[in-house]
Formats: sequence, structure tokens, C-alpha cells
Amino acid sequence: MNLELFTIHEGASLREALARLEQNHQGLILTTGGSGSVTGLATDGDIRRKLLDGASLDDPISGFVNRNFVWADSSSPRELLLKQLDNVIQAIPVLDKNGILVGMVSRDNFPRQIELPTYARARSPVRISFGGGGSDLTHYFAQEGGAVINTTISLYSHATLRRRLDSQVLIRSSDLGTTLQAENLEQAIAQQGSFGLIQALLKAVHPDFGFELYLNSDFPINSGLGGSAVVSAAVLGCFNQFRQDKWGLHELAELAFQAERLYLGVAGGWQDQYATVFGGFNFMEFRMDQNIVHPLRIPHDVLLELEASLVLCDTGTQHDSGDIHKDQREQMQQVDIRQKVQSNVELTYRLRNHLLRGRLLQFGQALHEAWEFKRQFSSKISNQLLDKIYEEARAHGAVGGKLLGAGGGGFFLFYVTPFRKLELTSKLESAGLNVRPFRFEQEGLRAWSTRELNNHLGVETS
Repeated sequence: MNLELFTIHEGASLREALARLEQNHQGLILTTGGSGSVTGLATDGDIRRKLLDGASLDDPISGFVNRNFVWADSSSPRELLLKQLDNVIQAIPVLDKNGILVGMVSRDNFPRQIELPTYARARSPVRISFGGGGSDLTHYFAQEGGAVINTTISLYSHATLRRRLDSQVLIRSSDLGTTLQAENLEQAIAQQGSFGLIQALLKAVHPDFGFELYLNSDFPINSGLGGSAVVSAAVLGCFNQFRQDKWGLHELAELAFQAERLYLGVAGGWQDQYATVFGGFNFMEFRMDQNIVHPLRIPHDVLLELEASLVLCDTGTQHDSGDIHKDQREQMQQVDIRQKVQSNVELTYRLRNHLLRGRLLQFGQALHEAWEFKRQFSSKISNQLLDKIYEEARAHGAVGGKLLGAGGGGFFLFYVTPFRKLELTSKLESAGLNVRPFRFEQEGLRAWSTRELNNHLGVETS
């Protein structure tokens, strides 16, 4: 649009103004002063009325303009512009901070909605597992079917990602307490340090842009809550926001598995990735041809009572799940260990049925059976300290329970009857253990995008 057709010096005549009006076809003309700033507006109707009242075509336009006219600037809301054009206004001049005409808005020339910079956020929940652990290892279910039962809870890993205009990579993790900086993706993947999991994810995703990634979690590292899969899901969820062809839930879980198991080389099963991505109560079956996630429709009252009957306890000790899984794989060469894992799988079906029927006391008792099976899979799963914690918990109200994750440390989960819960939590806390409140989380990975201008006062620099 030629903006010169909309302006005329305020000393010009009505004749010249009419000629300019004829050229712009918008039915209005703007007058400008010596500095070029707009001083007034006149419509063709205004000029015609003045001529009918006796004005001469040689009179200056400045005597007939409206000094109090409607105009817009670059920050004017689109909603307001739409409403003005939908009323009686045909065209709206756009002025800069000096009053210079920089654009015209009309029904046929409405400002295009441009894409603004965005950033992505994601959060993914941890899981607590009730039974079937060990049967989700590929080397086990390659021969016999595996099954686990788990749910996600209200502890999360959080990730924030934004694209850069250059190829640089910046990753900050409050969990690790350190930062990775590199000139490009290749250098970021090649760097030595503590970002092995994130580097494995970058290898799997291979983004074609520079970025900044910020990470933090609500739980400690090596907690037995499936934390590495949870961090992976949050990171993948952020990158997925910048894709046109978005990954589905199975693909996200498989990418997380690919990064941790194949690229990073950490031994482990499949349930963590599916649990955090899908979320909620799930019964999962594992076979070589496919993994199946069955959401469980547990009555609401049963869920509330189960939530109130579980106690999550941080032992304050860390574990190496990969090392435990390696040992467990060796132990599974023994026929009797594989039989125990199979018995644990059968117990998982019973756990599922107890939940669906609301038989929570039997569910708690079955948790005890699950722990008795699990601790026999490897000598690294439990130790004297963990055995003592479990025995003390059983002596103070716990019907059953189990160590979460691969074992060796992290979190204990206990089922306790309602009138002994206070006794149990008091005993655990008096022993210096940290009881963590939680709620069941029915949703899995959540990811979303936000315009940077909506949440930033200005451009943030690293």
C-alpha cells in the first residue's frame, strides 16, 4: 500500500485533497505538519459537506480536518481494531511514536497475524510400581510374557525449551547443579560430563536448531521412582512442541527407551517410559511383538481410600539401577529365579483384580508377597538397613510394602490400615526417614507452548 496517497500537507487546498482522495480509494485523507507527523483527518463526506456550506476548493484543508480522530499504533489490540472496523470506521491510520503514518488498517488490509517466538514447557510424573518388576526386562519377556501394575503420582520432572537464532546449545539442570554449553549440537553430544542422559536424548531427537533447555525435578536422583525416564519424557515433550509431525505416546516412550537403554547403555526395563508418558493407573503387558498398556477403571472411592492408605518414604539412600539390573539379568539365568519372576507376574494379575474389586486389604497383603519375591531376584536389591526399615514398618502398622524401582535404595512404599497410619509415619520420621505426601496423578506427560512476549518483560540473555 502506497502511504503517500493518504497524506497531504495541511497547507494544501481542498482541490488537492479531493484529488488525493480519488487516488487512494479509501475515502479519507490525513494532513501532516512540517515534521511529517499527522495533524488531522478528513473524509470525503467531511469535504463535501464543507463545500455545500460554501467553502471554496481553494481553501486550505487544515481548516476542515478533525483533530481528534481514531488512530492505532503497533500495540493496538486486534480485537479493538476489529470492533472499530465492524462499527462505522472504514479505515484506521497506524502512527508511530512520532505521529508519522506507518500503515493503514481497513477491512481489505488487516494486519497479518505473524508467528511470534515461543517456548515449550513440559512436565512428566514419576511412577510407583506395585508388582511385576523384573518381568518388563526384554531378556525375560523374550521367552515368557511380562506384566506390571503401576500408577503415576504428583511428583514431576519439569523442562523448559526455547529455540535460539544461532546454533548454540545451553542446558541447565538444577538436579545436577551444573550447565552444559556448546557451539552446536555435535559439540554438545560429544562433551564429557554428567549430562549423559540428555546427550543420549539429543542423539535420538537430533534437533536442527540451537536451543536453551532448563531442567528441574521434584524428587532426588536415583530415587527408584523411574526418574531417568521421567526426565527423558519431559525433554522429549518439549522438543515435540516444535515438530509439525508430532510423536504419539508410544513413540515418545520408545524414544525415551532408545536413548537410555541403547545409546546410554543403562540396563533396565520398559515400564518406566510407558508409565510416565501415559500416566494414571495402568496394567502393562510385555511381549516381543508388542507392549500393551491397559488403563484400569478403578472406582473413585477405592482410589481415594488407596491414596489415603499408602505411605511413601524416602530412605535417603541412592541406588544404581543399571548395576542392579545387570546383576538381575545374570541371576535370571537360573531356573528358580525365573520361576520367582513368573510367580511375581501371576501375583500382578491378582493385584489388578484386588484393585478393580476394591479389596484393598488383600492388595496390601499382596504387596508384601511382591516384596518377598523381588528381594530374591538379586542380592543387590536389599541390604541390612533396608530390611530393618521394612521390618520396623511392619511392626508399626504396615500390612505390606515394597522398595520402588530396581532396589538398593530410594523410596519405600507401604500399605497401612487407617487407624495405624499415624503410628507408622511417626515411627518412620523418628528414624530420620522422610515421609513424602503425594496424590495419584491421572495424566501422564503434559507439554505446551507459550508466546515469549506473553510471559517476559524483555529479551532474557544467558
